[in-house]
Amino acid sequence: MPDKPTPDTPETLLQVRGLRTDVDTAAGPVPVVNGISFDIRRGETFALVGESGSGKSMTALSILRLLPEAARIAAGSVTLGDRDLLAMPEAAMRDVRGRRIAMIFQEPATSLNPVLTIGHQIIEVLERHTSVRGAAAEERAISLLDSVGVPDARRRVGEYPFQLSGGLKQRAMIAMALAADPDVLIADEPTTALDVTIQAQVLELLRKLQAERGMSILLITHDLGIVSGMAHQVAVMYRGEIVEAADRATFFSAARHPYTRKLFDSLPEALPPAASRQVKDTPAPLLAVRDLKVHFPIRKGLFKHTVGHVKAVDGVSLDLAAGRTLALVGESGCGKTTAGKAIIQLLRGQGAEMDGQVLFDGADLMQLKGEALRSRRREFQIVFQDPYASLNPRMRVAEILMEGMSTLGIGGTSQARHDRVDQLLSQVRSEEHTSELQSH
Repeated sequence: MPDKPTPDTPETLLQVRGLRTDVDTAAGPVPVVNGISFDIRRGETFALVGESGSGKSMTALSILRLLPEAARIAAGSVTLGDRDLLAMPEAAMRDVRGRRIAMIFQEPATSLNPVLTIGHQIIEVLERHTSVRGAAAEERAISLLDSVGVPDARRRVGEYPFQLSGGLKQRAMIAMALAADPDVLIADEPTTALDVTIQAQVLELLRKLQAERGMSILLITHDLGIVSGMAHQVAVMYRGEIVEAADRATFFSAARHPYTRKLFDSLPEALPPAASRQVKDTPAPLLAVRDLKVHFPIRKGLFKHTVGHVKAVDGVSLDLAAGRTLALVGESGCGKTTAGKAIIQLLRGQGAEMDGQVLFDGADLMQLKGEALRSRRREFQIVFQDPYASLNPRMRVAEILMEGMSTLGIGGTSQARHDRVDQLLSQVRSEEHTSELQSH
């Protein structure tokens, strides 16, 4: 249970007691949040830390009553001020979401409406929860985008989510969450898609807003560096339970639970100086990119005449040898993801104008078409930035993996592919990977 507050302790704004959330399965209900309790005080940041699948995000969704269809709250209370959110009718909860409690979702690509501009979506929040209207609302939307580091915010406010990079989508989501000056901000991995420069800018913005408005933050993260710079209180989740809770100083100086100590042990060590690292001769490149350009035309007017171009990638060249790793580094929106998609020829038919050479094992992928290109697909793959937007929600994990193998001619029989799926899930350390075969 949370520590009892002292007279100098800020008032408790959000109180969670005995919260249990079950997911219905064929074998019966499974608790994914299992009887947790904690307090979030006014003006403080409460960090919920743990590995993927520990129940952090489900805790946040339970607080806002935004659970998926198969999940349900089985017990407990969530009190905001003097009101139990779990006992409120849905109509009243709509006034709470966005105004009293706002959330920065982990996956902005699936949280933003693809058919509405970014500005429209921010203005919707303003008009639903504040008195700001019309031109003032548009200017407020531009100001919010600018404050979270969106470049050329006045132009971006009229763009759609598909026109933004992953990092820019995340910043737009943060702007929406802050639009109505919420009392509690739930930030679910708020800087995952951001480069370190913008990450620092966004975290500093959250600290500033918190200080100015007395806003409380529930910070969900696996990054202990962010926890050390942001949190006042820390709780560690493991398998749906809070296994350790402490103030920040105690957490970093005297962690007690074995799982918490494992989290600290998993932190990467600093690399040795470059001069002390062994440098070998570079072998011939497996992938050679020469002067790669990806330009997107800007069209305006009734007849959509081209009036300019966005140079997303403009003359990139690189070599990658077999067995080596090449890091492409840069801030959000600089063209990293576009370059990756262009290299494996995923931008064809999407309005992009491409030029240059992409030589893979001697073949120029830019010149391959139809079956010639499809036959080489199995030799290069991509791990997309946003898994939620990349996986078909109507298919089970096994079906998704086996469909790809079948399309690329991998594995001879259905059973062989099934065995390969089981092996792959084990290799990536998916817990209880056999049961994952039947999960969505």
